[in-house]
Amino acid sequence: MTHLLSKSKYIRGLQCDRALWLDVHNPRLAKYTREQMQRFDRGREFEYAFKDTFPDGIDISAELKRNVDAYPELTAQYLDGIHTPSPLWGTPPNLGGELVLFEAGFLYDDVLVLADVVHKNADGTLEVYEVKSGTALSETYKRDAALQHYVISHCREVHNFSIVHARYAGVSPATGYADVPSAETIAGETPAHPGFAIVDLTEELAAQHDEIARNIAAMKDILRHGEPATPTGQHCLSPYACPYQHYCQQGVRQLALFG
Repeated sequence: MTHLLSKSKYIRGLQCDRALWLDVHNPRLAKYTREQMQRFDRGREFEYAFKDTFPDGIDISAELKRNVDAYPELTAQYLDGIHTPSPLWGTPPNLGGELVLFEAGFLYDDVLVLADVVHKNADGTLEVYEVKSGTALSETYKRDAALQHYVISHCREVHNFSIVHARYAGVSPATGYADVPSAETIAGETPAHPGFAIVDLTEELAAQHDEIARNIAAMKDILRHGEPATPTGQHCLSPYACPYQHYCQQGVRQLALFG
C-alpha cells in the first residue's frame, strides 16, 4: 500500500501549504544548499552513532533500500516473529521475543513513518527512539515525534517514546564529544548511551493526537486540489529554509516584471 504523507512532508506542510503540494506533486523543483546537505550528513552520522549502541539491531532499510512502501509489512513480520532472518545478520534475531529494529516502518491514515530505533519488549510493547543531532529539544523535533507517535500507536502499543539528542554542545574529533554539556539539564543519559540525552515525551505526544488528525485531514485536502498560491514570506525560512524558495520567488519576479 502506498503512502501520501511522511514525516518530512508533514513538517513541510506545517510550514507552508505550497511547499507541501510541491513536495508531493513536483519534488524535482527542490534545491538544497551545500550547508543544508552538510547538516543532513551530520544528522545521519549522529543517528548512526546512537544506533551503534544497539549492536543486535536489524536494519529494515538494508533489506529493502528505497522500497519504502514495503517497510511496514516487513516490520510487522519481524515484530510478529514470522520473518525468516536475512543473511545480512550474522546472529538471527530472537523472533517472537525482544528485538531492535532500525528504520521500522508504520503506515496509518495514509502517513508512512520510519522510526529511527524501535525496541520491542518481551510483552510486545514498543520503545521508540527518534534521534536528532541538536543539543536541545525544539518544537519542530516534538512535532516530528508527535506524528510518529500518532501513526505508530495506531499500529502497535507504544510503551514509551523518546527523543534522543546530543548531550554536549560540541564534538571533539579526538573523543567524539566535547567536554561542555548542553544548556539543557539532562536526566536521560545512561551508561549504555554515553553522550546522548534521552527524553521521554510519551504523555506529551499522546495528548496531540486530535490535533495531528486534523492537520493530516487538512493536508490531504490541499493535495487533492491544484497548486496553492501561497505568497512568499518569513515562513520560507522558519523552521527550515524552504528548498522551493527559488521557484516561488521566480514567480514573484515574473509578476513584477510584467505587471
